[in-house]
Amino acid sequence: MSIKQNLLNIKSSLPENVTLVAVSKTKPISDLMEAYDAGQSIFGENKIQEMAEKWEQMPKDIQWHMIGHVQTNKVKFMAQFVSLIHGVDSLKLLEEINKQAQKNNRIIDCLLQIHIAEEETKFGLNEEELNEILSSVAFKEMKNIRIVGLMGMATFTDNQNQIKKEFIHLKSIFNYLVTHPKTQNLEPKTLSMGMSGDYQLAIKCGSTMVRIGSSIFGGRI
Repeated sequence: MSIKQNLLNIKSSLPENVTLVAVSKTKPISDLMEAYDAGQSIFGENKIQEMAEKWEQMPKDIQWHMIGHVQTNKVKFMAQFVSLIHGVDSLKLLEEINKQAQKNNRIIDCLLQIHIAEEETKFGLNEEELNEILSSVAFKEMKNIRIVGLMGMATFTDNQNQIKKEFIHLKSIFNYLVTHPKTQNLEPKTLSMGMSGDYQLAIKCGSTMVRIGSSIFGGRI
């Protein structure tokens, strides 16, 4: 099946309130353009350098999402154009994004990454760390970032019950965040969870944004 057909099949199965991020890391621009021509305008990359190169060469109405782990020293390379940063997992990183956004006269939307998986390798905050960030003076003074929700990755397992439990846990933290007093830099509306293998389950558990790569572009070489 073509990239276009894969994309249309997935889009037709998504509820209206769910945003599709086409995970295009490692894929050539010709593949991305095929998806773009089929109506996809949100792409997710996990390496800032690769994303910046694609941004330079592709249409400017594309929204670029940084879905990988972000090193603070690389933020400056995407601050000019990135639409949403999914994996913010420390106050230090948030401060750097705020600083670089200010230099570019922008407000950059971010998702705080919550650690829900049983694997130790996944990045993310626990609930206590989330609260520490939200209640810190430093966060409240940031004018150039906006926390628009949460992101999380389930354990890489075939055990659907475990994945479901982790997604439900993330949704409950999101529900808590929604009740948090709103400020100019806190407007939670996005829950980014679910990838090619588990996005349908994620949507049932309340996801509003799914990150799908291999089901659109085929497996990685």
